[in-house]
Amino acid sequence: MWARLCAVFGCLLMVISGGALVTSQVLVARYAGAVNNQDLFGDAAVAGEKKDKPSEIKGPATILLAGIDPRDTKTAPLSDSIIVVHVPKNMNEAYVFSVPRDLRVEIPAYEKTGFNGGTDKINSAMSYGSRKPDGGHDIAQGFGLLAKTMSKLTGVEEFDAGAIVNFGGFKKIVDAMGGVTMTIDQDVKSEHLQPNGQSRPKLARCSDNQCEHPYYGPQKQYKKGTRHLKGWEALDYVRQRYGLKNGDYDRQRHQQQFIKAIAKQALSKDVVTNPAKLDRVLRAAGGSLTFAGRGYNVVDWGLALKNVSPENMTLIKLPGRSLIEGGQYRGEALDPSAEEFFDALKNDSVGTFLLSHPEFIQAEE
Repeated sequence: MWARLCAVFGCLLMVISGGALVTSQVLVARYAGAVNNQDLFGDAAVAGEKKDKPSEIKGPATILLAGIDPRDTKTAPLSDSIIVVHVPKNMNEAYVFSVPRDLRVEIPAYEKTGFNGGTDKINSAMSYGSRKPDGGHDIAQGFGLLAKTMSKLTGVEEFDAGAIVNFGGFKKIVDAMGGVTMTIDQDVKSEHLQPNGQSRPKLARCSDNQCEHPYYGPQKQYKKGTRHLKGWEALDYVRQRYGLKNGDYDRQRHQQQFIKAIAKQALSKDVVTNPAKLDRVLRAAGGSLTFAGRGYNVVDWGLALKNVSPENMTLIKLPGRSLIEGGQYRGEALDPSAEEFFDALKNDSVGTFLLSHPEFIQAEE
């Protein structure tokens, strides 16, 4: 899930931590070279095309992150996790919020695929935008429509950077760090895995994926408290929404909590002062990341974000509700107060907004 997006953002912060990486040109080159730089916004600005110096990346900056689980180029990608990171003009802090995957929004028309636009769940925007004439799918092209959809939703005219992270490499990132320690705020049962990490078997009648709960047998459990999770456990934990009191909203909170946990782990002395481990982490992250920095590479952005740390990252929760029509679940809708938050986002006044709306600050434990 997108939790891996969190891992990527944590690694961006790690790029400049402790001077360990900045002073090693070998590691810088290896990491920048491992990242797949693409034109995700459709403006042909890929890393290295701009002549500006990295130090000229200035705030405010708003970054769009999407997590996907690609299977093959014939399968339409869904952005099951969508995260926005806003860095104010001072470049000393960051505000992070999630968008519900089932949020019903207006998806704009997209000339590249002939999509005429319409209302649907936001996680399908990447799918509509990824279609190729040969029947395949291009996730970078799909990100372009997701960005347009998010711009329409938030009013942010242009995102300053973007990234797609595939879940296949998530386990490698966390395991390269030696796991991640985080606080689990409620008891959670896995819908997908057994206690040993193996997949739970599927009911024969659910082989067509039409069942809401197709699995059976023993479930992996995550008990409330501070836990050290392996890669597969972290990925599984942040995927869960069934059985949680607030469903996907609880899952969003867990994913955001993971952002700070993985960033803290990445910045720990155990990682940044261990060149071999640091190299493994950076290469694992780079191999899982498709990045668009508007002409700057991931290291340029890491340097620009050098003053952002886990301690000054504020997690935001957007209030919302489920849409029920004729007794059927149709998706999610945001509370009207979210519009005021989006106005603050556009005006780089999120800090001021939160002073008068502390209910938007996400609980971290």
